[in-house]
Amino acid sequence: MPAVVLVLPKSGYRNEDFLSAAAKLGVEVIPASDVCHQLADIWEETPVALRFRDAESAAGELAREVARRRPVAVIGVDDLTALVAAMAAERLGLPHNPPQAVAAARSKAQSRERLRAAGLPVPRFAVVPLSEVPDWHDFPCVVKPLVLSGSRGVIRADDPAELRAAMARIGALLRSPDVAQRRDPDLGRVLIEQFIAGPEVALERLLVRGHLHVLALFDKPDPLDGPFFEETLYVTPSRHPAPLQDAIARAVSDGCAALGLREGPVHAELRLSPDGPRVLEIAARSIGGLCGRALRFGVGVTLEELILRHALGSAADPPLRERRASGVLMLPIRKRGVLEEVRGIDEAKRVPLIEDVVITAHLREELVPLPEGASYLGFAFARGEMPEQVEGALRSAGAKIDAVVTPRLPVA
Repeated sequence: MPAVVLVLPKSGYRNEDFLSAAAKLGVEVIPASDVCHQLADIWEETPVALRFRDAESAAGELAREVARRRPVAVIGVDDLTALVAAMAAERLGLPHNPPQAVAAARSKAQSRERLRAAGLPVPRFAVVPLSEVPDWHDFPCVVKPLVLSGSRGVIRADDPAELRAAMARIGALLRSPDVAQRRDPDLGRVLIEQFIAGPEVALERLLVRGHLHVLALFDKPDPLDGPFFEETLYVTPSRHPAPLQDAIARAVSDGCAALGLREGPVHAELRLSPDGPRVLEIAARSIGGLCGRALRFGVGVTLEELILRHALGSAADPPLRERRASGVLMLPIRKRGVLEEVRGIDEAKRVPLIEDVVITAHLREELVPLPEGASYLGFAFARGEMPEQVEGALRSAGAKIDAVVTPRLPVA
């Protein structure tokens, strides 16, 4: 039985999906995580304990711990674990993306600079310290922390006063305990970039020895115009014209080459401007949250199985996505407070075409909306013959779900 190392964060949505895929494929899992006791109930053995905030040290420790078991691959599932996995795989002599490329992909500053240097059209941008008053005159603009993901801390500003307010708000977020403990040198800087009008899309691809296979192109039907950029709906197949879809694929291929990525899953986010696709992000990982559950390939193959098959050395092209339309609704957090109850789940599940509704927030947990928040209430999934039907079902299901929260009292 081949063994793979799965590097999974303690709070990762997809831990169980990857473990289930490994079990289905008969793969031995060597688990590694930044926590042990909280995950003991889903793993058959105690994970290798790592400190992800120092990726290089974590990779070295991981390589030493697992070398004797001769794994065939090291797999991460998010931006930070992907970097640890690439560094560990390099030390073990296993197939991997260059760690420098993965680091560049997860850095908003480095990725923008590499894409621009390669001649790709990118928004006008600047990286500035939080302590400075930025010399920026191109409004509207978007301000982004360099170290966070999932739209956390991303704020639109339409004039200099809003820009200063956005930077102050992001500064407070970056000084909060859960972020400051990362000790990242980029905590003191932000990216300011030109706002690009137009719809967004997300492209899932698999890199096999430098060749990109398109897995799915998701439309994001809800407008993402700010002031915050909370993602909700993903629906595939895309309804955009075929020539535009081809241009999206070419832009991501060029972006991967510019970053130096050559192996494994890729998740890309793009804006479709009047002048063509503009790459916002290319990540050396697959889609986040539980959104991967919206995808099936061939005869019921999951996205996690596809990633594991590739890591195990499968030379076959990945199977095509199923013919039916599918989608996911990331249930947004609208109000800050302690979660007391989630109403309407059963009603939402009864909406035609809805396959499942999964609430990932926990009762008595404090919910925090964007831009400070870092999670969703849960996820709803649908499948149907047409993307329009899937979108309608997800909107209907989402309208039935309500989170009941009570304000958290201040500490005396």
